[in-house]
Amino acid sequence: MSNQAPAVPVAIRVLVIDDSNTIRRSAEIFLKQGGYEVLLAEDGFDALSKVNDHLPDLIFCDILMPRLDGYQTCAIIKRNAKFAGVPVIMLSSKDGLFDKARGRMVGSEDYLTKPFTKDQLLQAVEHHRRHAE
Repeated sequence: MSNQAPAVPVAIRVLVIDDSNTIRRSAEIFLKQGGYEVLLAEDGFDALSKVNDHLPDLIFCDILMPRLDGYQTCAIIKRNAKFAGVPVIMLSSKDGLFDKARGRMVGSEDYLTKPFTKDQLLQAVEHHRRHAE
């Protein structure tokens, strides 16, 4: 018989960056129901300090935000070698080809259109979690 403790699954830490309190809270509820650890940021500046302090495993980032938009926030995160490997999924109410292409240009891995369902959000996390393993 082994004396090792059973392996405890490590919680996936997800950062949600959105200037809409409604979107942040919805995402937080959905992700916590999925068993994920959730961090929230209301703009790009708030997000950058949280990325540095908490090292999230995955980031959802709104595109249209005051001060520092989602493209700028994603580009800054991806330019830092310490965080370059963290998947960033852009969030937008627009489902345009240009927005998706611009997101890819700054390093985002995926794109989710708002409003999203619980299933869409959890599927996006699972998809990127599996690809990270």
